[in-house]
Amino acid sequence: MSDKLKHMAVAEANSARAASHDVLKSGAYLYPIKGIIYFATHKGLWGPFMSRAGRTISLGIGVTSFMFFFTYVPQMAIMAFTSGPLAAFSAGLLVLSESSTITNILSRSFLVEDALLDTFDGTLIARDLEPLVAQGRQVKPQSGGRDAMARLGKMISKPLARFTPQALFRSLIYLPLNLIPVVGTVLYIAVQGKRLGPALHTRYFQLKGWNARQREEWVSKNRGAYTGLGMAAFALEMVPFASIAFSFTNMVGAALWAADLEKETK
Repeated sequence: MSDKLKHMAVAEANSARAASHDVLKSGAYLYPIKGIIYFATHKGLWGPFMSRAGRTISLGIGVTSFMFFFTYVPQMAIMAFTSGPLAAFSAGLLVLSESSTITNILSRSFLVEDALLDTFDGTLIARDLEPLVAQGRQVKPQSGGRDAMARLGKMISKPLARFTPQALFRSLIYLPLNLIPVVGTVLYIAVQGKRLGPALHTRYFQLKGWNARQREEWVSKNRGAYTGLGMAAFALEMVPFASIAFSFTNMVGAALWAADLEKETK
């Protein structure tokens, strides 16, 4: 397993090095930050997040408590060889990072899927893209000061995938990279960001009516941009106790990029 993990790390490092120029050139990595600002300044988008906050916080506390009880001491023992006297501190940060990742996977799959979808669609409506949103759900007419979220009607189609053991395994198999100080964490973010970037636009692809081949061609053409978007988004979602909040702002950021892409094509 260690040799396999080493080969995976080397492959991802080479891939990330080759794509780094495209990542920086695209500027897509800025959209998660734009999402934070837009979300903070548009109170009408807060509803879906606030409705799920209590349950997701409870889940996060439960997962974090479990992880510290069962994994903190073994990981501290391992990190004693790589971090020396800072092993206790480094292991604590690692457990918090792992807990955030697991909490985010579980909450996205079981608690906040519909809320994230509403947030994405609501942001598009706030950016005057009602015709695009109407491809995937009913949109109520604007009247009486109704905000973007209040205009969301019945869903026609839902693209976000439910939880699967394979998805959890793919996310957890790379966690040992964090045992390597600094470099390992950067590689871990790069690996997960490469996966998360296109996933953030799953709803956009569906609203566009693209089939699997069209999606793959578009993502391949814009691989650097999606990798940058995913890396920035995933880094935010690694922040302990704030990962769920950032998953909502990341959806806002992804929707803002989709809105800009739409306006560029007109």
